[in-house]
Amino acid sequence: SLLLLVFFFGHEPRSPSSLLAPLLKSFAGSDAGFFFPAKMVVMGVQLVVSLLVASIMQKMAPHFSFARWILCSGRLYRYRHPSEEELFALAGKQKPKGRRERRLNGVTENKPSSVPRDIDLQLESTPIRTVDALVLQYFLEYQWYVDFAVYSTFVYLFTEGYYCLVDPRKEANIGILWCLLTVFFSIKIFFMVMRHYFKSEEGGERSVCLSFAFFFLLIAMVVLVVRDDYLEFGLDAGLTNVYNNLEAFLKEQAGDWTIPVTKLSIKLSLVALCSFIGACLTFPGLRLAQTHLDALKLAADRPVIQLLLHASFLTPVIIVLLWVKPISRDLLLHAPMGKETVQIMSDTAYNSFRLWAIVVLCLLRLAVIHRHLQAYLNLAPRWVEQMKREAGRISVLEIQQRITRIYCYVTVVTLQYLGPIILTLHCTLLLKTLGEYSWGLYPAPAPVSPAVDTAPIIRAAPSTDTSGEDIQATVEQITGALGALGTVFTPLFYRGLLSFLTWWVAVCQIVSSLFGLYFHQYLAPS
Repeated sequence: SLLLLVFFFGHEPRSPSSLLAPLLKSFAGSDAGFFFPAKMVVMGVQLVVSLLVASIMQKMAPHFSFARWILCSGRLYRYRHPSEEELFALAGKQKPKGRRERRLNGVTENKPSSVPRDIDLQLESTPIRTVDALVLQYFLEYQWYVDFAVYSTFVYLFTEGYYCLVDPRKEANIGILWCLLTVFFSIKIFFMVMRHYFKSEEGGERSVCLSFAFFFLLIAMVVLVVRDDYLEFGLDAGLTNVYNNLEAFLKEQAGDWTIPVTKLSIKLSLVALCSFIGACLTFPGLRLAQTHLDALKLAADRPVIQLLLHASFLTPVIIVLLWVKPISRDLLLHAPMGKETVQIMSDTAYNSFRLWAIVVLCLLRLAVIHRHLQAYLNLAPRWVEQMKREAGRISVLEIQQRITRIYCYVTVVTLQYLGPIILTLHCTLLLKTLGEYSWGLYPAPAPVSPAVDTAPIIRAAPSTDTSGEDIQATVEQITGALGALGTVFTPLFYRGLLSFLTWWVAVCQIVSSLFGLYFHQYLAPS
């Protein structure tokens, strides 16, 4: 399917180029960078770069991978489990005989080998290599997801630079498609990890997910009734705008049509989505709290690192406060100075500041990822120290399984750490583009108006005997329908929806991580 978009040759009237040229012309527009000579079709710049990036992502994966660099750059150390011979040597015993020798000696009991818990066991650490990472659970899914997010960000940055040079209304923004796919894959990764917890034999993780899903359901219902004077999403205005535009669109197309859904049903669907996202982000928040506490202990003699860790942990709190109007926008736009108020920045400048703040906070959390991952890997020696303080005996197999399980689970922990960052970042990028905000580096687009133009009436074109004209007429109907839907979903709606989703992801992280702090500090030790 990609090859069909590249080049088409032929001289006959019914060749592939003559059939697909009207289709590509209609979608690209007259000045969109596509041109159709007699023998070939040349693609637009964005599509060429998009295909090039997809090809590079596939070809470069065996040679360089950002996801593989995070785990295998030599900054993370794993702990090897001791062999059976080493454990028995520490216990002052010889390795037990094999099954055949024991059977020849008349010993039929098959008891598991065990050693005392208080043996002087010291784990050996080694850097994580690429060969070691290939056996990790969900490693291939982790590598593909993180690399796709990186390349998606690159495509978005290219489209932003490209739009500074050309008229953005002449081409569709392919960067939006990449960001939407990244958001979809983020939700899919969260669901994959949550499904892993649901398959657990113990069942405790399943109960935690369901409890938090119900709790987030209640929070979402409360948040959606808060007025825009306190939480400035603009969601109600966006839904009202879409509802009115859709009603006008249906009347224009087929006079007696009515909208099958109401704003209440849309909000209920949004509440269900919020509950699902909250359940998916429960264990990432709990894990973040644990690694944060352990990373602080590792950096006890480095106050600068501790400051960065505290700042990265408070990232969701700052994101949430950016949409609380009385203490963010009102404070900066009308700052009290004695008896007077001073405007520090304009509305447009504050919108740009909020976008930049979220991007910087995501990069800050990404900068300390190795601290958190190493803190997780250090659970192995900490468990060994705890085992030494206990009395009794423990099987050799259990020691090996407990130490190996911590290492094999590191990719899941990395996904739980990177997933919320990637989801928040790409929701912010979508908010900037679909909401028609500006980065403040170049002139901002025209302000968004709640009113939209009347949707064009789509009529079927008369059929002709020429195949090319039939395709042209069909394409005109499709593009007309897409253009009409573009008048229904306006930037005002995207601003409200994406602002709420970005804010909600941060709220879920705050709730789950705060509960994780309480659990690991007060409940887990007891």
